[in-house]
Amino acid sequence: MTEKKEKPPVVAVLGHVDHGKSSLLEAVKDIKITEKEAGGITQHIGAYIIEHKKKKITFIDTPGHEAFSAVRKRGAGVADIGVLVVAGDESIKEQTKEVIKNLKESQMPFVVAINKIDKEGVDIDKVKQDLSKEGVFVESYGGDIPCVNISAKKKKGLEELLEIITLLAEMEDLKIREDCLAGGVIIEVQRDSRRGVTPTFLIKKGVLRRGDAVGTSCAYGKIKTMENFLKEDIEEAGPSVPVQVTGIKGNPVAGEEFFVFETLEDAKKFSLIENEKSREEAFLCKGKTLNIIVKADTTGSLEAIEDSIKKIPQTEVKIRMVKMDIGGITENDIECCRAMDIKIFAFRVDPDKGTEKMAIREKIEIKKFDIIYELIKSIREEAEELLEEETIKEEVGRVAILAVFKNQKNRQILGGKVEKGIVVKGAKCEILRKGEVLGEGKLVNIKKEEKDMEKITEKEEMGMLLESNTKAEEGDRIVIYKEEKRKKKL
Repeated sequence: MTEKKEKPPVVAVLGHVDHGKSSLLEAVKDIKITEKEAGGITQHIGAYIIEHKKKKITFIDTPGHEAFSAVRKRGAGVADIGVLVVAGDESIKEQTKEVIKNLKESQMPFVVAINKIDKEGVDIDKVKQDLSKEGVFVESYGGDIPCVNISAKKKKGLEELLEIITLLAEMEDLKIREDCLAGGVIIEVQRDSRRGVTPTFLIKKGVLRRGDAVGTSCAYGKIKTMENFLKEDIEEAGPSVPVQVTGIKGNPVAGEEFFVFETLEDAKKFSLIENEKSREEAFLCKGKTLNIIVKADTTGSLEAIEDSIKKIPQTEVKIRMVKMDIGGITENDIECCRAMDIKIFAFRVDPDKGTEKMAIREKIEIKKFDIIYELIKSIREEAEELLEEETIKEEVGRVAILAVFKNQKNRQILGGKVEKGIVVKGAKCEILRKGEVLGEGKLVNIKKEEKDMEKITEKEEMGMLLESNTKAEEGDRIVIYKEEKRKKKL
């Protein structure tokens, strides 16, 4: 039996918008990866590796699209350890509570990082008390959850945080086999005119090598090149390592799993089968699903938008966040919309001229916004357009049956008195007995003192010709109503 090897922990940084997740990721990278080592990296690939006391740690930045929300919630089998960031001057918020709930459900070990301790108004005891109310008991409050005070801005407490992460990893005894076909999760997808689509793979098992045949539910190909997060060309990479690859055909999606196959044909078959399943699911949900791409100026904006979208009721129309990312609209976004019915929403970002021309040519609208509320309102309105019209019945009059004069096959001549409202010739009606609806019908004709009438008002006696498959009896009520078709609202 092959011996399992130790693997570096994969760490996901989680918490409320603006509590300093991005600042923490940047701060750790700054103190552990020098500018010389990084070679002036400007391209963001969604993950990086640091070394702390000769132990490697992989940090992942968790984008907000629907497919990758599982990574943010449970790690989707990717993250091994969570860092719950809470601002010391604001304490826990609604999004913090959601993260705590997800951490508990996943049973993923985590450490609390109380951030912004350099600011005025920080109340660390209040943060710990609020955490206790949510069932998170830190060590200083008699619990077993590690907690460290940090300032990402001042780079304080980071060494202690990394020490705790290393200890948690040792306690988890993270080991994995490397003598198997590699697989993992796509954490980011980029596209440029020179290299084409370039997904970033985070390896979960095995060793990924240049030349491997790879398949996902949306793409396949043979790896032509591999780069690590320092943009260095590499030949192979093991578990917990993020790599950016080329040679992939199709439209890979961040959040989906990738698998290595023995042959390119096997990878292609897998992709075609999975893609067909996705198309069938999309067909079954047609008219009930709003597919959207959201591009925003910052991670904070993106998370605020995602949080607001989730609050839109989705029992009748599902809002599927196909892609949510920072940066301008790209030709890849337009390609996605051309292949599938997808709407693009942009928050304080624009497409370049080439992409804009492509969108116009393909008749794909890009909706631009500077206010989050207006963007969310537009998404809600788009979802409501998919709702079917509903028929609203409104009671306009009610008649008490005083006598049954004649019964025919599906018609009756009745006498009655208008209890309330108005009765109109030709109106639709319901027959009620002891408050229960027995059936429906139509008032073919109405009379007052043997004279045909168009309408009869309250407290007046009347005769009527009822057309219905239900026989009315003395003491029943005839409820006259009008119908109105209205567009449903979410």
